[in-house]
Amino acid sequence: MAVRLRLKRLGRKKRAFYRLVAIDSRRKRDGLEIERLGWYNPIGARFENININEDRILHWLDKGA
Repeated sequence: MAVRLRLKRLGRKKRAFYRLVAIDSRRKRDGLEIERLGWYNPIGARFENININEDRILHWLDKGA
């Protein structure tokens, strides 16, 4: 299984909210994810608009994602 790290789009129209996920490369962008790794809000406050789990991201990058 080839795993990719992607941004999954959530939220309503013109108020996007993204979730960083590990997902099988053959699935759709908004398909079923393997693991949730964090989130990104481009509309939120300047310093509170991103939250990531760095050790889990490094774990997936070590596995070839």
